[in-house]
Amino acid sequence: MEQQKVNVGIIGECLIELSSNGTLAESSTLNKFFGGDTVTTAVAIARLGGSPAYITKVGNDGFSEFIISSLQKENIDTSLIKTNDEQNGMYIVSKTQDKKEILYYKRKTAATKLSIEDLTEDTIKKLKLIYSTGVVQSLSASSRELVRESFRLAKKNDILTAYDPNYTSCFMNSGETKEFLEEIVDYTDIIFLSLKKDSLRLYEMDSVDMIMKYFWDKGVKIVVIKSHIDNGYYTGYKGEVSFTEFYNTTTAIDTTASGDVFNGGFLYAITNGYTPNDATKFASVVSGLQTQNYGAIQAIPYIKTVMENVQ
Repeated sequence: MEQQKVNVGIIGECLIELSSNGTLAESSTLNKFFGGDTVTTAVAIARLGGSPAYITKVGNDGFSEFIISSLQKENIDTSLIKTNDEQNGMYIVSKTQDKKEILYYKRKTAATKLSIEDLTEDTIKKLKLIYSTGVVQSLSASSRELVRESFRLAKKNDILTAYDPNYTSCFMNSGETKEFLEEIVDYTDIIFLSLKKDSLRLYEMDSVDMIMKYFWDKGVKIVVIKSHIDNGYYTGYKGEVSFTEFYNTTTAIDTTASGDVFNGGFLYAITNGYTPNDATKFASVVSGLQTQNYGAIQAIPYIKTVMENVQ
C-alpha cells in the first residue's frame, strides 16, 4: 500500500452483481459487474480524484481476480485486501418499467471473516478519514469488532471517521442496526442518515431538529440527513442546520445506490477542504448526475463532469 497517496480507508464487502433489464423469470442472460454499498462510495471518491483504499476479504473462487482487477481499474488501492477460501457474496437484480427485483446471497462469504487483524493502528494513522457502514457490521461478530476498533483507534489518533447505518430491511435487523450505530457513535465525526430508513425505523424520530440534537449531544460533529419527504439534504454542523435540494430530480431515471454515491462525493469534498455545507452541495451534484443514467456504479460521474455542473 502506497500510504502517501491514500487518504480514505473504506471497510466493506465487494459483491458480485448479476443484472438483467428483464424479469428474472424471463431473462436468459445476466450481465456481470461488481457492487456493494461501500464499494460504490469508494468508486465515487476515486472518480472524483480522491485516493481510497478498500479493506475487505475476497474469496478464492472464480470471481476473485475479477473483483480485485475491477477495483484497481477504478484507481482504488487494493493492497489491504486479503483472500480466503470462502465464497464471494452476490446479488442478482432486474429492472423493468413496472418493478425491480433483487436477491442477495450473503451467507458465509469471504468478508464475514474480516477481523481486527485486518487493519493496524499504524495504517489508520496515515489516513485522513476512515469510513464504514452498518451493513459491514452486520456481516459477522468479527467484522463488527473490526469497525468498532478501527473507529476507536482513529478517534484516538485524531483521524476523521464517517459512518452510515444504511439500514436495509431485507437482510438487516433494525434492533441490531441501532446497536451497531450506538457502539461506534462516540468515535464518529460524520454520520449520514436517511430520514425514512434510519431515523424513523431505528430511532422513531422524524424531526430533523430532534435528530440533530441527539447526535450532536453524542459528540458527532457533522450530521447529514437525507430526506425524500423534503426532497433534499439537511446538514448540521456547530449548532447550525442548512438545507440543500436534491440535484436535477426531474431527470432521474435510476436512483439505485444514489445515497452511497452522495456519501462518496461528500467524503471527497470534506477531505479536500470543503465546508460541510459546501460538501453537501457538491455531493448533491455528484449523486444527482449519477441518477440520470442506469447502473449504480456505471453511472457515477467523473470530476470533470461534476465541476461542469457545480454552481
